[in-house]
Amino acid sequence: MLTVLAVSFVVAALAMTVTAVVSRRIGRVSVVDVTWGVALTLVALVSAVLGDGTAWRRWLVLVLVAAWGLRLSWHIFLRQRGAGEDPRYAALLGGGGFVVAVRKVFLLQGAAIWFVALPVMVGAATDVAWDWLVWVGVAVWVVGVVFESVGDAQLAAYKADPDRGPVMDRGLWAWTRHPNYFGDACVWWGIWLASAMASGWLPGLLTAMAPATMTYFLVWATGARPLERTMMQRPGYAEYAARTPMFVPRPPRRP
Repeated sequence: MLTVLAVSFVVAALAMTVTAVVSRRIGRVSVVDVTWGVALTLVALVSAVLGDGTAWRRWLVLVLVAAWGLRLSWHIFLRQRGAGEDPRYAALLGGGGFVVAVRKVFLLQGAAIWFVALPVMVGAATDVAWDWLVWVGVAVWVVGVVFESVGDAQLAAYKADPDRGPVMDRGLWAWTRHPNYFGDACVWWGIWLASAMASGWLPGLLTAMAPATMTYFLVWATGARPLERTMMQRPGYAEYAARTPMFVPRPPRRP
């Protein structure tokens, strides 16, 4: 297990180093969002190759992480192409330069990649104790991928509609104001169930902070809550927020 943990740490550090170099070259810190899914996929690959736990589960978890991570990175790459800096990162840096970006973004993201992937690494180094829990995790992962990918597609269709209203409140966006972030959280709780938790209570409990931390970032730190501060300035958004939950979905209320 120590080999998996150490090599994965090196992979995360190298991914952030390359991203920092690219960021300085193009003058946009938000490129780190493209790296996120790719770096987690690389950590899952290292874990599958070097781990000595149940073989079929190692490769299954790699498929789960790669299918999620590569889709997300490609989606963000297309969305960022030709765009400027993300307002969230501009606010975080507060006008600081590259040194501030290294301290506040790249070092933090590198550590977050390694920490979030802990269930993957631990699962790759241990044997399956509860087969059924692997498939429960896959089911939760599927729910997450559906919410994230369908939500992204619905938002893209809304932005392409010349007759759109001021606020996106269609489809999954009528159930939750952030279906993509909710889906992301489900993906990582599902991966935790399928990897570390399915290996037993001890591996599960030791790594539960990983998906919990991911959820915290998605809701409070860099995801929904910071975005809400900007969106509340948009006409009609406060009314939309009053009738639609921010994160956990529920059926739309009748007007």
